[in-house]
Amino acid sequence: MHRYRSHTCGQLRASDVGTGVRLSGWLHNRRDLGGILFIDLRDHYGITQLVARPGTPAYEALDKLSKETVIRVDGTVVSRGTENVNPDLPTGEIEIEVGEVEVLGAAAPLPFTINSEDGVNEERRLEYRFLDLRRERMHRNIMLRTQVISAIRRKMVEMGFNEMATPILSATSPEGARDFVVPSRLHPGKFYALPQAPQQFKQLLMISGFDRYFQIAPCFRDEDARADRSPGEFYQLDVEMSFVEQEDVFQPIEKLMTELFEEFGGGRHVTSPFPRIPYREAMLKYGSDKPDLRAKLELVDITDLFENSEFKAFAGKHVRALPVPAVQDQPRKFFDQLGDYAVSLGAKGLAWVRVGEDGSLSGPIAKFLTEDNVAELTKRLSLAPGHAVFFGAGEFDEVSKIMGAVRVEAARRAGHFEENVFRFCWIVDFPMYEKDEETGQIDFSHNPFSMPQGGLEALETQDPLDILGWQYDIVCNGVELSSGAIRNHEPEIMLKAFEIAGYDRDTVEEKFAGMLRAFRFGAPPHGGIAPGVDRIVMLLADEPNIRETIAFPLNGNAQDLMMGAPTELEESRLRELHLSVRKPQPK
Repeated sequence: MHRYRSHTCGQLRASDVGTGVRLSGWLHNRRDLGGILFIDLRDHYGITQLVARPGTPAYEALDKLSKETVIRVDGTVVSRGTENVNPDLPTGEIEIEVGEVEVLGAAAPLPFTINSEDGVNEERRLEYRFLDLRRERMHRNIMLRTQVISAIRRKMVEMGFNEMATPILSATSPEGARDFVVPSRLHPGKFYALPQAPQQFKQLLMISGFDRYFQIAPCFRDEDARADRSPGEFYQLDVEMSFVEQEDVFQPIEKLMTELFEEFGGGRHVTSPFPRIPYREAMLKYGSDKPDLRAKLELVDITDLFENSEFKAFAGKHVRALPVPAVQDQPRKFFDQLGDYAVSLGAKGLAWVRVGEDGSLSGPIAKFLTEDNVAELTKRLSLAPGHAVFFGAGEFDEVSKIMGAVRVEAARRAGHFEENVFRFCWIVDFPMYEKDEETGQIDFSHNPFSMPQGGLEALETQDPLDILGWQYDIVCNGVELSSGAIRNHEPEIMLKAFEIAGYDRDTVEEKFAGMLRAFRFGAPPHGGIAPGVDRIVMLLADEPNIRETIAFPLNGNAQDLMMGAPTELEESRLRELHLSVRKPQPK
């Protein structure tokens, strides 16, 4: 028999009754019922119940061991009997009558329980991550991640993509976030940068003639944590394709996402095909460029109705309306709670009206609306008895943010929200440029390496703020999974695009010398995208925080509490790297 096990803890069944077996695992739980000791033994594959009877060496050994001690047991498989079957366990029809016990790894007192999901401070969980990962939910999440990545690789290869690796040590990147830098020992005063993304390298692979590339790529960005973003490092499915237009990129990614979410989504429906929604339409209808389409409500721009209104709360402001059907049975509390929610987002309040059985409007602002206002609102919003309308007024961006969130919250509360479904969409036609409100400077609004719609002619003849880029995002249930673009592969278009954003020719030639040099030796039209693996798994696992799907994440302050990183370097190491440390002065 094998030194440690003949079977795993998830393997034995009723057909094995009478078999002598050897199992190894962690002492998950212990119960003393009428003098008989029952032990749940756990390994990666599952749980098997052990039984030890008083007066036996096994009983004496198991009774004294702490939870999470690693043990080996020898015993015989016996039937639990019909009345004692545990239907929640695959091994629930049997148990092991233990004859011999060996301790393989003793366990110190635990900082928190492993066999339950009792709330534990996240800092403590990250400090003892190796214990946290033993808990059923976390173990399941990490295995889901493993299976998803394996499926991605298989499906990408089946679609004709080639997996390739790109450098980890590279030059600084124009991706927009801060780089993590690595000092060079051989080149004093110079630094490598860890890649924010393999953007330039994957484009260079296309220029090198490889046609269809993918990689499960590690990316490094020195940025703050969010619920859907891990600080420090993350992984993305990096994809690039040659001789393609926008729809050519969409097709394999849409196929991949549909199959992944159907396979690992736990039976939740995946809506397909994914709608294509222009950026400006998304901002007007949903108040967001990452709309949650499970909410079956839309915003309506009614700014023009109140341009010359005497109602000061709306006059001269951007006004968005949210019609909500079938709220006739909702109490006043429904309206008050939505108002409180809007205030929590930064609004001064949330105006609203209700539509009565006779079509008349009632509510806090009904008296401020003229007959013409009522008639036009009824027409534009298709109002009917039982409807309510919520209003937001202010600056465009502010109203979009607040009313976009109110749209989703109102849908949830009023029963206009789809549960157990994945609603994908593509957001397309992003503006190529935006204006800095403080400086008035024109800058890129998205990826600076994107091809402008209309090419060089658009750059030379159109108002920069009217130019659209061949840029796109893929969104699922209100979570942006990825941005992508058809790339700008022509040097003169690239130089002109950067000139509009305030970069002179010499600066661009210096900063992006490698890319421009490659473009000048025959570059194919190409485009790509990079869906975030962490976010995909977060959605599939139905977890609200991305750290719940990463084995060893940093905390919100970009610290590894388990390994003690970041750490200080010894003076000798600093000298070797030609560095000196200048710490901030205490405030």
